[in-house]
Amino acid sequence: MKIAILPGDGIGPEIVAQAVKVLNALDEKFELETAPVGGAGYEAAGHPLPDATLALAKAADAVLFGAVGDWKYDTLDRPLRPEQAILGLRKNLGLFANLRPAILYPELAGASTLKPEVVSGLDILIIRELTGDIYFGQPRGVRECPDGPFKGQREGFDTMRYAEGEIRRIAHVAFQAAQKRDKRLTSVDKANVLETFQFWKDIVTDVHKEYPDVALDHMYVDNAAMQLVRAPKKFDVIVTGNMFGDILSDAAAMLTGSIGMLPSASLDANNKGLYEPSHGSAPDIAGKGIANPLATILSATMMLRFSLGKAEQADRIDSAVKAVLAQGLRTADIYEEGTTKVGTEQMGDAVVKALAK
Repeated sequence: MKIAILPGDGIGPEIVAQAVKVLNALDEKFELETAPVGGAGYEAAGHPLPDATLALAKAADAVLFGAVGDWKYDTLDRPLRPEQAILGLRKNLGLFANLRPAILYPELAGASTLKPEVVSGLDILIIRELTGDIYFGQPRGVRECPDGPFKGQREGFDTMRYAEGEIRRIAHVAFQAAQKRDKRLTSVDKANVLETFQFWKDIVTDVHKEYPDVALDHMYVDNAAMQLVRAPKKFDVIVTGNMFGDILSDAAAMLTGSIGMLPSASLDANNKGLYEPSHGSAPDIAGKGIANPLATILSATMMLRFSLGKAEQADRIDSAVKAVLAQGLRTADIYEEGTTKVGTEQMGDAVVKALAK
């Protein structure tokens, strides 16, 4: 099994190194190959997604990705900025379904900014459509405003759009995921304002006919954001578009105590995937050895489970992470009085040690 290792920028190399360490501690033989991406790709080959990196990602059975981005690249033309790498990978690999579990480990109830009674037992799965919506819609750009009170001035514009097939395939992923959980699905839209999301709502409702065992409800995105912080345990599986999913999944991350705990999987139609932590590259703490590697390690467990068919090994790592948290080890983002603060490498070593037991 070939895994493409794309560490990226900022804290990416530090956290990916810990996930690789954990994978190497398993009694499996993986072929691991590393390539530059993001700012590192630009430095190496003049492009955030070098041809050789893309070729490796296409040839691999799965991709383990760190994070991309650094303020020093903000002056580059948009096509050359590090963030274009992840968009390019999603497009070229056909990764349309993003799965982000938001699970609150009992030991971290005190790390959440919400009251323990509100978040204890939290287990939400957010499914975000990943290749459509306003992030990819055309036309887009800056032009002269054609009419209205600001006619003649410059205006920026993007296009929100979804094809029926895009909505249907993500809806099937969501309904099937709900069938394996509590059989409840919430579709988040803005159908009261946006034609695109009235269309989304209609298609999701139609797909629901094929899954009569799943209870479906629809919720406007502003209400969904409010309910996530008011009564998050009312949700089981959430499905939504690219932009809304981007925002809501980060909000859900903080319910768990830290975005440093949230893994994610981006899958194609055949369950080949790219696996990455939900957080960014955090260049302000890069090189300090304080980043939380658990989201990346847990992303590796999703990789084992969804793309590599190694559910037993995934369960082993999940259990090791729980054991480490039960021991009271914490990186800075989840630290609270009475626990033991450790660095990035120490946390990775602790997971490896727990695996050995």
